[in-house]
Amino acid sequence: MANTQATKNMTNARHKAERALRKGDVTAAGENLIDYFKEYARENPETTALWCFGIGFILGWKLKPW
Repeated sequence: MANTQATKNMTNARHKAERALRKGDVTAAGENLIDYFKEYARENPETTALWCFGIGFILGWKLKPW
């Protein structure tokens, strides 16, 4: 993995979330994890789209309204 600014931001967001969880601050940890996932989605849009499609397909299949 290249040392780009986005990679450093993803690493920093993940470390912030881990520190917040160790302190017991669940709200801050959740916000930091959301930031991490947003950075990941910006870096890997194809992977994120495939995961969203797959999760939506499984949920739609299992939660049929009829």
